[in-house]
Amino acid sequence: MTTSSDQIEIYDTTLRDGGQALGVNLSLADKLELSRQLDWLGVSYIEGGWPGSNPKDAGYFEEVPKLELERAKVFAFGSTRHQRNAPANDPNLIQLVQSRADGCCIFGKTWDLHVTDALRVSLQDNLEMIGSSVEFLKERTGKPVFYDAEHFFDGFLANPDYALSTLAAAAKAGADRLILCDTNGGALPEQVQRAIAAAQSVAPGVPLGIHVHNDGGLAVANTLAAVQAGCTQVQGTMNGVGERCGNVDLTSVIANLELKFGKRCLPEGHLARLTELSRIVWERLNLTAPLNQPYVGKSAFAHKGGIHVSAMQRNQRTYEHVVPESVGNTRRILISEMSGRSNLVAKLANRYPNLRDEAVLSGILNEVQDRENQGYSYEGADGSFDLLVRRHLGEWSAAFELLYYRVHGIGTAGEDAHTVEATVKLNVAGETRLCAAEGNGPVDALSHALWQALTPAFPTLSKLHLVDYKVRVVNSSDGTAAKVRVLVEYTHGTHSFTTLGVSENIIEASWQALVDAVEYAIQRGREKRA
Repeated sequence: MTTSSDQIEIYDTTLRDGGQALGVNLSLADKLELSRQLDWLGVSYIEGGWPGSNPKDAGYFEEVPKLELERAKVFAFGSTRHQRNAPANDPNLIQLVQSRADGCCIFGKTWDLHVTDALRVSLQDNLEMIGSSVEFLKERTGKPVFYDAEHFFDGFLANPDYALSTLAAAAKAGADRLILCDTNGGALPEQVQRAIAAAQSVAPGVPLGIHVHNDGGLAVANTLAAVQAGCTQVQGTMNGVGERCGNVDLTSVIANLELKFGKRCLPEGHLARLTELSRIVWERLNLTAPLNQPYVGKSAFAHKGGIHVSAMQRNQRTYEHVVPESVGNTRRILISEMSGRSNLVAKLANRYPNLRDEAVLSGILNEVQDRENQGYSYEGADGSFDLLVRRHLGEWSAAFELLYYRVHGIGTAGEDAHTVEATVKLNVAGETRLCAAEGNGPVDALSHALWQALTPAFPTLSKLHLVDYKVRVVNSSDGTAAKVRVLVEYTHGTHSFTTLGVSENIIEASWQALVDAVEYAIQRGREKRA
């Protein structure tokens, strides 16, 4: 339980605070799997939930010991005792003891406004509630007890003497950590540092932690300021999920502390796992990750402006503040109507390192710009972009010729009401193939018919699996006559890629994307056999 100035404890509360975010509902299986992943990342502590508050959290503390985590300690969360209860008779404290967690973190009131208006007890009674609760847990569990000083920074502004006295009460009772909370998320970095200096004076032997929310958009800045002021534990959530505007984003905090401050937050070499962990958490939360999330977002190291890419070809430090691979992310060179020759050369450097033919490069760039003017966008459609390049290089020929496709709605009532039938007629290597299939909607039916027609000739398509399907209106001012852009994401074995199509007709746009996906997969299959 010892800390040094260069070692920062990471206390993850994604499973509890993160679960309070709008639209988040973690199952018990989700919480257990995320615990395993957080341990894999290397955090010091995982706050599993509030024992007794609901059956799911009760089940969590029963099941989590079976995971046999390698590093992380699992903590149970709760509050100080009720004013009417002795500690030994307080249901909340008893549940914490019975959870058999590796430790407990309890919160108490620090702001006198909350004591008098929310709890409706005297200031002295609140101090006794804090001290007796910490002391009881220490005695009954023999395990670490952290004290969360709720609303500490607001309380310090309103009544500094009383706010500090609550910390002193917890420290005297044996709290192993004093966690200073910006519960409303409205503090400023200078206020944080001033309050921490005062906190150190009343509990000089107890390590301090910081727990902030992001209502003022300063959660990361406040957390870094707190570490600079002497806090050695950081509490927060992965990706910053949480109530209202969220908690501090631990992915940004960890990356900044390790890469910019020289602090150790994770085991040696584990920082490179950060991006993967972030995306696992987004997936489990069933939320869409913001592309521009610092360090771990898909566009965190994406470069689009031609001048930027040109400079980066000379020195990558010109437009990147850290190396993408340090946090497990990758550099992306985007191709669009804003791109220049530098973007294109950089984008193609891995596959075509010697490509310098000006006519070919100009042809590719001109087509990209022309097609983007029509509504296409190749930034996130790597499969379709690859086919475009191959056409200009003379390295691609169509795997089949479309004679026609038709879509028919056949369901009228009951179970078949949404069933659609699609027919495709193709010429494959001189052979005409006519196939029909049903599906849950026109795109699904077309996909089944197309696969049925082509898989006998191209077995590699059996490894092609749909991951995602997105539709975006291109020119909304045209109303129902607007063009739509369809993007489909597939996996082909272990490889993933995206293709696109654009049309005023959503079925036609989807067909274009499906055909590109098939052509791309067939091309990859040919290359593997070669």
